[in-house]
Amino acid sequence: MKYLQFFFFLVGMSMLCSCGGDDDICESGEGTPRMKVMFKSALSGKETTLDSLYVSVDYGSGKVDLGGTKDSGSRLIPLRVDDSPYTDIYFKETKNGNESQVRINYSTKSTYVSPGCGVKKTYQNLTSELIQSDPVVELELGQNYIENEDKTNLYLLF
Repeated sequence: MKYLQFFFFLVGMSMLCSCGGDDDICESGEGTPRMKVMFKSALSGKETTLDSLYVSVDYGSGKVDLGGTKDSGSRLIPLRVDDSPYTDIYFKETKNGNESQVRINYSTKSTYVSPGCGVKKTYQNLTSELIQSDPVVELELGQNYIENEDKTNLYLLF
């Protein structure tokens, strides 16, 4: 009988100790923000919507295809989260068309968020460089830091 009481006591204590908060869910934009890219017409300089856009990103182990979008006026693109000072992004208007290469340079700052989210990276001192043009003809820098996904960081002129 004593062993049975001791067993139930251990089970009850382990249940109390295992209860925790909802820290395992990263809610309300607490994770590492993505870079917001919008598009402009090279002729008029006004914001435009592209019929289609295909994006690939080099995260350090080769290009990763992020897929295409139709009738889009903006795109959110995740940057590298390692200690690299830049991310190479590739843009195409058609799946098999010419590809523009854009290099985004930055410095990063890491902030601890929670046990579930881990560490959040923010990006400062953003600069961009058009390495390979066509279809993108020019770049225009927006906000030069990324703390959330609200503001546009880069305009691509087509």
